[in-house]
Amino acid sequence: MTASTSSPTPDDDPKRYVGLGTDEAERQAHRRGWSTVRTVPPGTILTMEYRAGRLNFEVEDDTVRRAWSG
Repeated sequence: MTASTSSPTPDDDPKRYVGLGTDEAERQAHRRGWSTVRTVPPGTILTMEYRAGRLNFEVEDDTVRRAWSG
């Protein structure tokens, strides 16, 4: 089995993005080192695989309502 080449997870609290507008949250996330930002509406069914370096935003009315890594 080979080692994964996934991106490291930044030392950043996903909760800091809650309440921000989608565009601003994505800009800040990339500046803080997140390699991937996934934006989904509430209730979206997602796969459960963990990806280091990915930040997930649940967005409603162009505002981040929930954020988590992986």
